[in-house]
Amino acid sequence: MTDFSIIIPCYNAAQTIRATLDSIQAQTCDNWEVICIDDGSTDNTLGLLHDLRAEDPRIHVFQNMGKGPSCARNLGALFFAGSEIIAFCDADDIWGPNKLSELKTCFADPSVDAAFCKIAFFHDDPSIVSAVSSIPATPLSIPMLLGENPVCTMSNIAVRHDAFLRTGGFDETMVHNEDLDWLIRLVGTGSRVIGIDSCQTWYRTSPYGLSANLQAMLEGRTAAIRTAARYGHAPDRSADAIFLRYLSRRALRLGQGRLLPLSFALQGVARSPSGFFSVPRRGFATLAGACLAPILPSRISEILFSR
Repeated sequence: MTDFSIIIPCYNAAQTIRATLDSIQAQTCDNWEVICIDDGSTDNTLGLLHDLRAEDPRIHVFQNMGKGPSCARNLGALFFAGSEIIAFCDADDIWGPNKLSELKTCFADPSVDAAFCKIAFFHDDPSIVSAVSSIPATPLSIPMLLGENPVCTMSNIAVRHDAFLRTGGFDETMVHNEDLDWLIRLVGTGSRVIGIDSCQTWYRTSPYGLSANLQAMLEGRTAAIRTAARYGHAPDRSADAIFLRYLSRRALRLGQGRLLPLSFALQGVARSPSGFFSVPRRGFATLAGACLAPILPSRISEILFSR
């Protein structure tokens, strides 16, 4: 049995999938399988995947025909994964070479059900990082997730197969914040999810990806809040402010207009000043970047908020 089954949903990823798979093939832990689920790509993604499969038999290719990333992840995890540990990766992100080795050490502790690392954010060149996430000092909790989700992306989470089964998988009716909804259920069903204080995931920011639709993410959070309520949790004003700060920072990072970052920031400050400035450097940098975004070049705004 392999140590890890890595699930990669793929849709029109011909420009990025090779770099993603190169980073997996460069892992210091090489006992893995990759399960690529093509979601009805209209470019050369499927042909490229078959070429890569011919070069490396650890890569497996399946088709899902446009049913969405949640369905693709469920298909891979529930039907094709042959390992005890399931790791997820998106088709445009990159892993550090020691990611799987560090995860293997982490999962040697039987009390750990899932784990994540720090994330580096980049645009086109992974050697040029605009920001690095932080890791909470305590295991992941639902109140934490209702603020600024420290996992951030599915490329940054690995989970035991039985813990995944307890969640019931991803909600395939959700397109935005389906990862947040799933993480809430992961923690809510009793899984212990911990952070590893190491940067091993490089997240490619794009103004065109699903996660770039910030208004839809805000609406998707509403569905995740309903899920949290089933486990006895509701966001307080501070959590709302932290999430709005997160949206403002993402709007700045993605260069989404001049007023959208400011709108999110002002809503956050109004909702809870103490929540918005709970991390003072992040809060003040975000507000400064949002206020100056209408008059400064986008690169200057990015510098103000990204650290």
